[in-house]
Amino acid sequence: MESIRQRKPSLKPIECKGKASKASEEEEQLSPSSRLFHEPNFNVHVLAIMGSKSRINDLQLIKDNLVHTLLKHPRFSSLQVVDEKKNGEMKWVQTKVDLDKHIIVPQVDEQNLHESPEKFVENYIRNLSKTTLDKSKPMWDLHLLNVKTTDAESVGIFRIHHSLGDGTSLISLLLACTRQTADPDKVPTIPGNKKRVIHSSAHNSTKGLRRYVMKIWFFMKLFWNTVVDVLMFMATIMFLKDTTTPIKGTPGSVFNPRRLVYRIVSLDDMKLVKNALNMTVTDVALGVTQAGLSVYLNRRYGEGKKDKGAIEKNNNLPKNIRLRSSILVNLRPSVGIQALADMMEKDTEAKWGNWVGFALLPFKIALRHDPLDYIREAKATIHRKKNSLEAFYTCYISELALKFFGIKTSSSISHRIFTNTSMCFSCLPGPQEEIGFYGHPMAYLAPGSYGQPQALMINCQSYIDKMTIVLSVDESVIPDPYQLLDDLEQSLKLIKDAVVERGERSPPLVVGLKGVNEK
Repeated sequence: MESIRQRKPSLKPIECKGKASKASEEEEQLSPSSRLFHEPNFNVHVLAIMGSKSRINDLQLIKDNLVHTLLKHPRFSSLQVVDEKKNGEMKWVQTKVDLDKHIIVPQVDEQNLHESPEKFVENYIRNLSKTTLDKSKPMWDLHLLNVKTTDAESVGIFRIHHSLGDGTSLISLLLACTRQTADPDKVPTIPGNKKRVIHSSAHNSTKGLRRYVMKIWFFMKLFWNTVVDVLMFMATIMFLKDTTTPIKGTPGSVFNPRRLVYRIVSLDDMKLVKNALNMTVTDVALGVTQAGLSVYLNRRYGEGKKDKGAIEKNNNLPKNIRLRSSILVNLRPSVGIQALADMMEKDTEAKWGNWVGFALLPFKIALRHDPLDYIREAKATIHRKKNSLEAFYTCYISELALKFFGIKTSSSISHRIFTNTSMCFSCLPGPQEEIGFYGHPMAYLAPGSYGQPQALMINCQSYIDKMTIVLSVDESVIPDPYQLLDDLEQSLKLIKDAVVERGERSPPLVVGLKGVNEK
């Protein structure tokens, strides 16, 4: 399926000819990662869908606040300019922003919609994914839809080109533009990682020797894991591909439009599992994803069989499925919501930009007798990845390829990493209290993207006591995204129930996973 983005490419970057002014000479060049996102096979756009608890009636209020917040960030008020005097290198050049060209408010007759409000918003975003942002102005826009859905009174859609920053930083920047509804002077509170408390011991000599041995063991594991991961990265570039499953994208998926669907589940249920098994919310989210994908793929592999009931009861999965998620890891230290807010309001400095490496996250696709096995496997996988410098070295490899072979080769490497893997996965912590976006209380936040080669992206975004699971899918590959959402939601329920009932002598069987058993 050929999309509008493929048939009608956006304008080329503005070219800077002749003598550059002193001001333009001081402009910052685009990072190698930012330049990469302008290649045709990696033209990625980040989406942030925000549900509002109120109608959007005061457009001028939003414009006035954008001027004093988001537009203070240089990336959102700069053009990406090509200087042909410097071998076509691109740089950021400040410009005056016309908000009327960035804020789109379509007129919607809610009384005469030919589809449900939810489907209207979905189709609007899908049609948006057929287009690219215009490079003749700062590469972002905001779409405001006064359409009442089940979860919100209106919907806002931020669309930002990935060259402006990595997805996590861009979402953090948008959150820095919000304030707590209970205290409009405070920025959102984002949960952080708790530091481990080291208890004192009377046996200092034994403790010192043990600590020394543990340090040696840690560095040995770090070295070994890094070597293995870098070799796997190189093998994936050259020849190592994931198993061709029903969710793996086709060669043309990168140009196909995306449908974004979401499901809001209980964050408290995830925390119950987290606390019971001594892990993180990300561990739980990954485990739920592994369980849901296993059930979904088992059903897809069983399609065509006469006995519909046997499809979900039997194990239809091939053995040894290789299914990995490619992840872009921001290597810059997180500056925090408050620092980003101060940067926009008080003109303070905060580090920003695309300095990213790759990480390959393996998913274990199988049908387990004990649903908690999915969670335990996820915890082990993430713990293993934390003890590796994979992202740093893959970043260096990409930069060396760019330096010695040019942007085309570097783009080809990135493209092969994504096409040889199956999906993208992320889990982002969100505000712990209700927030408002320029006077509009937020009902939910659903991040996604389009332009990536994979046919499936799964993002988990927490907000207060809710977790929003967002799917970005190529419908030519995954025609039933709501079925996958059902499987993910049901997997969370079964895992939570298994935790509640784990005092029983025998572990709960995977018969709870809709009657599926291992052969």
